[in-house]
Amino acid sequence: MNLTTDLIGGFWFWLAQGVYFLGLLIALYSAPWRTLLSNRQLQHLFLGTTVILMLLWQMRAGISPGLGIHFLGVTVLTLMFGWDLAILAASLALLGTSIIGQESWQGFAVNGLCTIIIPVFVSYGILRLVEAKLPLNFFIYLFLCGFLGAGVATVSGGLSMGFLLWISEVYSGAKIYQEYIQYLPLIMFPEGLLNGIIMTGMMVFYPDWIRTFDATKYIDEQ
Repeated sequence: MNLTTDLIGGFWFWLAQGVYFLGLLIALYSAPWRTLLSNRQLQHLFLGTTVILMLLWQMRAGISPGLGIHFLGVTVLTLMFGWDLAILAASLALLGTSIIGQESWQGFAVNGLCTIIIPVFVSYGILRLVEAKLPLNFFIYLFLCGFLGAGVATVSGGLSMGFLLWISEVYSGAKIYQEYIQYLPLIMFPEGLLNGIIMTGMMVFYPDWIRTFDATKYIDEQ
């Protein structure tokens, strides 16, 4: 769900710019810089996941410009680092893909809004809802926050990109549906599966890598 050409302009372009950069500034302000700068392991995880995400975003499919689909992976980032560092890591990955020419600079903020800001906050919202309404359980966290959260975040980002392309009259609603929207459910399951598998491995072997997961509460107290 990336805007690889300069398609969206006018009001919606500037609205996307404002929302994305506002989210980025809030993430910069909220990020735990003292912990990040003093924790060498966290630094390695942050930079490593950024590079992996940039590589993951090179694999995509699509027919028309702006209607490409690829794995997001931002739900894992959100659960690992929290929403603030997730936005920063994904923004660095998007910056890298733009530098190598995989994404257009004019579409940077639109891509950032639809593939980073919206999916990250959807993932974080699901996490907070699960924590508030359901018992602290290993499998509830894994399936609802990892599997389901990733799928819902992907569809949310995809629908927002489709909406922007439609409201800007770049493509007709029928074209967006035929070439893009109807395929979102197909990516929803593999996105959830990918994020879920990664989360399962970390929760079992490296639970200290996950900022939003406390093994003493989710496992030891059960």
